[in-house]
Amino acid sequence: MRDLDGLDLGAFGIWTFDFEDLPAAGIRDAAQELEALGWRAVWIPERDGREALTHAGFLLALTERMHVVNGIARIWSREARWTYGAGLLLADAYPDRHVLGLGVSGGKPGTKPYAAMVEYLDELDALETPNPAPAAPMRRILAAYGPKMLELARDRSAGAHTYHVNVAHTEQSREILGADAFLGVEHAVLFETDAATARAVAREHLSGYLASEFNIAKFRRLGYTDDDLAHGGSDRFVDDLVFWGDPDAVVKKLRGHVDAGADHVGIQVIGVRPGESAMPHWRVLGEALLP
Repeated sequence: MRDLDGLDLGAFGIWTFDFEDLPAAGIRDAAQELEALGWRAVWIPERDGREALTHAGFLLALTERMHVVNGIARIWSREARWTYGAGLLLADAYPDRHVLGLGVSGGKPGTKPYAAMVEYLDELDALETPNPAPAAPMRRILAAYGPKMLELARDRSAGAHTYHVNVAHTEQSREILGADAFLGVEHAVLFETDAATARAVAREHLSGYLASEFNIAKFRRLGYTDDDLAHGGSDRFVDDLVFWGDPDAVVKKLRGHVDAGADHVGIQVIGVRPGESAMPHWRVLGEALLP
């Protein structure tokens, strides 16, 4: 397995929206328990109001060893100079623990994601700062799905982060990235053994993505037909994008990404009711997956 420019995130980590819904004290308790359980990495998105880099800094301050990965910080949310300054500060304050994941999610209609990312990286790489340089490097990866963005992630970052993809895509991504670039794959899981119930929950989770033109195009590139993407998604589509079942079945499916070339799998537990915690599920996953 490849590390991430010298960072060992472990083969599995936690990818979660849950911290968007918790007060600061709840985030503290959850992050510290995850670290105590042995999880080496937590991935956080930028969606509902938590600003990506202050969120990452808060999690780093709460923990002692855990790696915090932005999955992702949106390039539309801040100018490159401020991303650069924040990333350098986190690298200096928390050496070898933060990974800046950049992505184009949430862009305005009509924007061209690849061109926008190239422009953003060009600006980042041209910046200079009067701030002290950190002893440890600032590490970055890119959210990537299609071949061009995967090639960009390979050539201008430490690697790629994929989201809502199937195992076949992981194998294709590894071929494009080559042997050396890091590949971190998010995958949703649901601990539910009844097929009808599991697929209903999974379809609710996926519904927003099936309303997004960008995601529809991505799913078509993954090989899904219009019939697969209609009426909430076919069973094939749902079962590929959300691994459901008992813990043994879920863990076996997650290992499929590693076998296909992923260096790390960020596990997103779904089906947790608002106000409840995914911690019981994270404990079960930890018992099954952590050394």
